[in-house]
Amino acid sequence: MTSTLGPLPKAQKTTGWHALDMLWQGDETVVKRGLPHDQLSPAWQILMLGDGSPTRHLQLLTREPTEVDVIEMSLVGMADDGAPDVISYVPGPRLRRQVWLRTASGQRLAYATSWWEASHVDEYLKNRSLPIWASLANLRTELYRDIQGIYYGWSPPLEAAFGQKGPFWGRHYLFWHHGKPLTLIYEVFSPYLMRYLGPMRSETSHR
Repeated sequence: MTSTLGPLPKAQKTTGWHALDMLWQGDETVVKRGLPHDQLSPAWQILMLGDGSPTRHLQLLTREPTEVDVIEMSLVGMADDGAPDVISYVPGPRLRRQVWLRTASGQRLAYATSWWEASHVDEYLKNRSLPIWASLANLRTELYRDIQGIYYGWSPPLEAAFGQKGPFWGRHYLFWHHGKPLTLIYEVFSPYLMRYLGPMRSETSHR
């Protein structure tokens, strides 16, 4: 695979969250340009590189409400927490939130970790069992989803949690609100979504 490399997140063993063990990654330039279809199919690129709500996309795909299982909410202070470098944009001390996104019937579709300024998180996540987008939509918060990087890699814990073999596609992005960074989010999607989106790679049509 052709790649434009940026800073890698820290290795999984240094974090308390599920960072991918990277096979490949693309930076913001790759995100804006898009990927060859034999690397990531058009349907998967809409999910991975589009700036719409993944919660809404998953609901449209599965025709079930997208629900959240909160794994953890913990203070990480001023530490970078093994996160992508743009965590420095989020003021500290910080709080880390880890969740599964799943269908109402229980199928896990994605994993997400987010980092928030601890003193303000309650303003935006009043109901912590709601997906982030639903919480912010309820507040009529105007947001810009700034996708910074895309990843392809392994994670044994995610293989076990999804019940799906890797490698997996993931991404990270900043939410901006009133010109200021609100939160950093790192998401990984389950290959189960191939049921709706088709194969992750398109076969080339020209020889």
